[in-house]
Amino acid sequence: MKYLFISMILAGGLGIILIMFEPIFAGLLAFGIVGGCIFRGVFLLEKINKKLTVLVPDKNKVIEAYEKYKDEKGEI
Repeated sequence: MKYLFISMILAGGLGIILIMFEPIFAGLLAFGIVGGCIFRGVFLLEKINKKLTVLVPDKNKVIEAYEKYKDEKGEI
């Protein structure tokens, strides 16, 4: 909760600072901030995916179990 409040205060301050700059410079700066956040998010998701693949069973085992289930049910 504390970090959310601090983030909101910093974002508001950054917005006020961006309003004071020229539009082109402020737009480039804002684009750089948003782009950096998106790229950081993608890297974090990739890291989470690598850690989760260790916990998830092998896909071949899942496919084999599904095929076995379909054979038992008599479906094609």
